[in-house]
Amino acid sequence: MSARVLVVGDAMLDVIVQPMAPVAPTSDTPANVRLSRGGAAANVAVALASFGLEVHYVGVIGDDPYGLLFADDLARNGVTVQLAKTRGPTGVVVALIAPDGQRSMLTDRGVNGLLTIDAVRSALGQPFDHLHVSGYTLLDERTRDAGTSAIALAREREMTTSVDVCSVGPLATVTAPTFLQAAIGATMLFANEEEAMMLAGTGDVYEAATLLARHFEEVLVTRGREGALVAQGAQLWHEDSQSLDVLDTTGAGDAASGAYLAARLADAEIEPSLAQAMGAAAAVVRGFGSRGQSRL
Repeated sequence: MSARVLVVGDAMLDVIVQPMAPVAPTSDTPANVRLSRGGAAANVAVALASFGLEVHYVGVIGDDPYGLLFADDLARNGVTVQLAKTRGPTGVVVALIAPDGQRSMLTDRGVNGLLTIDAVRSALGQPFDHLHVSGYTLLDERTRDAGTSAIALAREREMTTSVDVCSVGPLATVTAPTFLQAAIGATMLFANEEEAMMLAGTGDVYEAATLLARHFEEVLVTRGREGALVAQGAQLWHEDSQSLDVLDTTGAGDAASGAYLAARLADAEIEPSLAQAMGAAAAVVRGFGSRGQSRL
């Protein structure tokens, strides 16, 4: 039987914008613009479901069409949604895509900060094998207790757990010690290169992964064009990127994390799990949006 996974994270709409010319401050600029379901943890959830795992998603949506878009998209992709609906706006991210495919994000978290401990505890009343918590839940002081309580409760129930750091900007504001304290107890940590080095307080990514492996049983670090690496104790594994054409990197790290986690929950060894992760990331970066789609 496949593993049952509970994912806790934000509900977001992605607005992907790729200017096709220098931005004209007081006029029109031609651009490719796409709308889609977003959310880092939701990307992980969809990736897990695509590999046949039973996935449930806990979060908060607003009373607007964006919340329905988010919920419907997850359901279409095989994820069972357990979303509280409340007055206010669903979260929105505007991602500005540079010519090299890298993006800068303008974020309105909307009602995501209203996630409650009770909602997470209620979801964990069902039998699950693994809990995944979005770093955004731990980076926001309004939801941090819900995230840390979820990790603690999962450990009590002998579930494995994972945390994805998600974003280096909020991490710098919150500080690495605060985030680590909130995430301690998780079995696995997922981070990109920049996040890992900031968490570990070093400019060397391999040293960062090794240092973080002192706090977590397994650490996955995605590195864009440089592929990804895993640290487990003092051991390190590396896998090259499979990406040849990069249009938009939005969601690539999430897809890699979800694919890696799916393989590990199926008892795959680390090397084939990393290869699966790189394949998933390569599929995403070929198109716009968090799933590599060319249009909504």
